[in-house]
Amino acid sequence: MSRLVVISNRLADPRKSAAGGLAVALGDALARTGGLWFGWSGTVTPDGTPGEGALQTHQAGNVTLATVDLCQADHAAYYQGYANSVLWPVLHYRLDLADFSANYSEGYRRVNQMFARKLLPLLREDDVIWVHDYHLIPLAAELRALGCRQRIGFFLHVPVPPPLILAALPQHEWLMRSFFAYDLVGLQSEADVVHFTRYMVNEAQAQELGGQRLRAFNATLRVAAFPIGIDVQEFQRLGRAPDAVQTCEALRAEYSRRQLLLGIDRLDYSKGIPHRVRAFRQLLERYPENEHSATLVMIASPSRDDVHAYADLRQELEGLCGAINGDYGDLDWMPLRYIHRTVARKRVPGLCRAARVGLVTPLRDGMNLVAKEYVVAQEPEDPGVLVLSRFAGAAEQLKEALLVNPYDTQGMADAIQTALRMPLSERQWRHERLMERIQRQDVHWWRNSFLQALRDEAAPPVTAPAGAVAAT
Repeated sequence: MSRLVVISNRLADPRKSAAGGLAVALGDALARTGGLWFGWSGTVTPDGTPGEGALQTHQAGNVTLATVDLCQADHAAYYQGYANSVLWPVLHYRLDLADFSANYSEGYRRVNQMFARKLLPLLREDDVIWVHDYHLIPLAAELRALGCRQRIGFFLHVPVPPPLILAALPQHEWLMRSFFAYDLVGLQSEADVVHFTRYMVNEAQAQELGGQRLRAFNATLRVAAFPIGIDVQEFQRLGRAPDAVQTCEALRAEYSRRQLLLGIDRLDYSKGIPHRVRAFRQLLERYPENEHSATLVMIASPSRDDVHAYADLRQELEGLCGAINGDYGDLDWMPLRYIHRTVARKRVPGLCRAARVGLVTPLRDGMNLVAKEYVVAQEPEDPGVLVLSRFAGAAEQLKEALLVNPYDTQGMADAIQTALRMPLSERQWRHERLMERIQRQDVHWWRNSFLQALRDEAAPPVTAPAGAVAAT
């Protein structure tokens, strides 16, 4: 059986309890064949030559973890620069927040070239290679240029914007052309597939062959939606553990006379957190019966506080939260509790279970697994209601949630009111259907579906697509 090689910007020891569901799912697949997981070590060396980094390997059971250090210049250009200051905002439709500094793209290519050089000697002839996310888009083209012939698949965890937004990337042609070095590209949603295909047809003159295949640059690529799921059984087990049970009981005791609304996010401009807070204010204004009744718990964990856009977002959010509490709060009721720190994952199921309404309202998101975790945490006999942005990838699957436009704060307030007043029978009906889909298309289904599709693809030619790799 072919060995699986996973490549991602960061990696985790899948044996450790702190590893997330994705790490556990990938680790399970890797362990079956004695796989290899390759990526950045997380270490930034103050001194070092750009494009060179120390390679370390160690064993996690029968899985080899191989990591490479980055020097300060590579980290600044590849990770902080092109990945997070160019690709992240553009892929989330925020051209206004992108920093198109020329040296960023050079560093991004340089690090991908280094990863390819470090990885190539570790590969076996029959390996199946799975590359993850926007940090590593050109990696397959770099591997092909070095003679790699193995099947290589790519999964993009973030959304794909419409073609004209992609075309705003300086030198977008080389980046998008490099996708044709892969055999299979997996995206989160059918909407992403439509945007990706339209770009390739309109901008790269790709030919649609049918069967989800595109032809351009003397190469054929299959692109399809593989919506990522969660490890349902593992999250349910976490929900039965003492930390989650105690968290739920404590919240229910403290808010026994309130209806709890919950938002859990990373503090990021893509998550629509200020819009959500404004919608909560609209709820209190339009439906005054919720005063002294509804309480919103907003958890926004720290994220890139050294970047101006995130510091500005934090300042805006703190002002909005303080204004609501100042205008509506009383001695025995604070309408909004804002927490700017990371909450332990073992407590998340308890938080979700205690909330009558889960608010997952990003402006744009590839999937958003918090939406699925909220549903799984609910008690089937008396479930809460998920209010979900139509611009989250999860909305394609979770149609029984209350779907909202996060830019329409009045419409969101109306949806929250509907959720708070929804009768038990309707809540049960919605939850049952959401659970059936989440259980059927869990993280193991996602992994197996993608890998089976990749293994079904024909072996690629040794050469990279024409023009896929440019000299730096």
